[in-house]
Amino acid sequence: MSIRRITIIGVGLVGGSLGKAWKSTVTDDVLITGVDHPLVLERAVASGAIDVASDDTATAVADADLVVLATPLSAIMSTLSEIAADLKPGTIVTDVGSVKVPIVRHALETIGNETLFVGGHPMAGSEVGGIDRASPFLFENATWVLCPPDTTTDDQRYDELVALIQATGARAIEMTPREHDEVAASVSHVPQLLAVALTNTVGRQNESNPNYLKLAAGGFRDLTRVAGSDAGIWRDILAANHGSILDALALFSAELQRVRNRLLEEDFGELHASFDRARKTRETIPKDSKGFISPLADVYVHADDRPGWIAAVATLLADAEINILDMELLKVREGTGGTFRMSFADQATAKSVVDRLKTAGLAAYTLD
Repeated sequence: MSIRRITIIGVGLVGGSLGKAWKSTVTDDVLITGVDHPLVLERAVASGAIDVASDDTATAVADADLVVLATPLSAIMSTLSEIAADLKPGTIVTDVGSVKVPIVRHALETIGNETLFVGGHPMAGSEVGGIDRASPFLFENATWVLCPPDTTTDDQRYDELVALIQATGARAIEMTPREHDEVAASVSHVPQLLAVALTNTVGRQNESNPNYLKLAAGGFRDLTRVAGSDAGIWRDILAANHGSILDALALFSAELQRVRNRLLEEDFGELHASFDRARKTRETIPKDSKGFISPLADVYVHADDRPGWIAAVATLLADAEINILDMELLKVREGTGGTFRMSFADQATAKSVVDRLKTAGLAAYTLD
């Protein structure tokens, strides 16, 4: 492999996880340089995500064979302009932004013909970011969209980039920038807006009747899990992909109006057919891969009503290096205990948790 020097600009959750994944899977002698704020770089080096820390972007990219732009979406295009003159001929540049049309267009206008730019978007992440959350397994079974230019058909550099991405455990697929943004609008960006809208609707109802949120348990929490996402990050996404998002919202609004009309007409047969279509469609979603919005795998466990129970369970899982991503007390009765729902990265982890908890004498199960 000719890629020996990799520079990652932006060593947060995604950039840091990339560094960790490559350092644990790439056997060749690869040097990874990170560019970010000093405190972030200090933690990135300490955690093993990067080999070299740099606060000088120009120097960091000058000798790089591969440059990864892992900054927030709003900074990717300005960073492209900043580094264009410092890239050596033959360098590969890619990004991890969640909107592709404006980024790919800007790259083609900015960097020279001797540099290969490939738009990229790994469908993996977390509601909480930062280098401290970085994991070498973040991209395992994730879909990674690549938007290569038409000229990459026989380009060895592109093949090496794909190999590096596959080394993280991700599954690379090719799309045009336009296709990516249209698909992302429907399966990622609109669901985010729907979660926010539903949460705010119920929140306003709750202002006059607090029973709304008292009854908002499992199903409501599942539908609105992403409503707590970072508004600043989403502002950039909505601005960059607003055309496709507006089109997708129009389609959803029309579907919602059809549901409303069937209710007005008391056409429960058609509503039943709608449920059937939705179930069959959902069953075709790959269960072994992460998509634009990565689902969490839930484990339900009965909790004894005694001091230290939560600490004991957390310690049991921590000793196995298993991270609890979310936890909710669903039911509780004084003197007898209750039921906790704990969420994990994937079904394999959830199954391992159930086995460990059962071995420890606890009642635990999944719904799968």
